[in-house]
Amino acid sequence: MDKTQIRNAATIILLRDGDSETKVLMGQRGKTAAFMPNKFVFPGGALDEQDSQVSLARPINADCLRRLRAKADAGVAEALVLAAIRELWEETGLLLGQKGDAGQNGGVPEAWQSFYQSGVQPSGAGIRFVFRAITPPGRPRRFDARFFLADADCISGSLDDFTHASDELSHLQWIALSEARNFDLPFITEVVLAEIAAGLKSGESDQSVPFFFNEADTSYFDRLI
Repeated sequence: MDKTQIRNAATIILLRDGDSETKVLMGQRGKTAAFMPNKFVFPGGALDEQDSQVSLARPINADCLRRLRAKADAGVAEALVLAAIRELWEETGLLLGQKGDAGQNGGVPEAWQSFYQSGVQPSGAGIRFVFRAITPPGRPRRFDARFFLADADCISGSLDDFTHASDELSHLQWIALSEARNFDLPFITEVVLAEIAAGLKSGESDQSVPFFFNEADTSYFDRLI
């Protein structure tokens, strides 16, 4: 596969209300990582073909699903939600879903076996599609990334138990939103954090999803309605 080919990807932004202010879950990428080394990021990664071989116990909001399908391959919309849930599990050990048996006809694909063995079904309940960005040309990896937002109350189990996390992200921690931008962040992560903070402050419901992309060396912001 061409390393600069644009790959579908999904990221999950977990928000947790602390005693004083909202916190977001982030971790640091390794210094030898080909993509965004040393940067603090949200859990996430590329879409796996096996993500389309499992189903959500409950679907995401209809408006979010419509926006996911806009200006994209509509057939991968649900799989992108599942990719975000799987990546969260792999990188942090946190299970986003509801208690229940796998219920998968023909068995569970390998990429999802450890998730289902935990007695949880992936669920789209409470997950919102909030941002989309395509990595600019000239980078060693390029992704068409969809950012999903969920409340930490949707997690099954302890919010501070990272014992099942892989070593892809280090220094996993809940960071106050007001302090997150003091960390070494990718540009697009800063933009997404600003959008989230503004939305929380205004209390307004989502009317559209920002879409960041590049054409002919020019950056654009569109809106998925």
